[in-house]
Amino acid sequence: MKAHVASLINAIAMIALGLWGYFGSETPSPTAFIPVGFGIVLLALNNGVKKENKVIAHIAVLLTLIIVIALGMALKGAIGRGDNMASTRVGIMLLTAVLAIVAFIRSFIQARKNREAQS
Repeated sequence: MKAHVASLINAIAMIALGLWGYFGSETPSPTAFIPVGFGIVLLALNNGVKKENKVIAHIAVLLTLIIVIALGMALKGAIGRGDNMASTRVGIMLLTAVLAIVAFIRSFIQARKNREAQS
């Protein structure tokens, strides 16, 4: 999967599941908007990732890595509370973020191979 597609899927998942987490909860917490904010930023960066802008792609990877770390902590908390719906939502967001990082790493490796082949 191309990095920009994986990042787009990740951004949409962050936005949709974050909004669901807030509006679908009996006791909504403003922290549910954190992945929404990250998703909006990733969505804004997606065109630069698609055009293979190195700086933008590295910013997107850094944000995605931060998201993975934060979602890992959120998943631990949701499991500790016994909140199955929150665990599911966070687990899905974590999965899409990890898949995006894998796609970014593969694209960076391929770009390096392409540069070396041109030399």
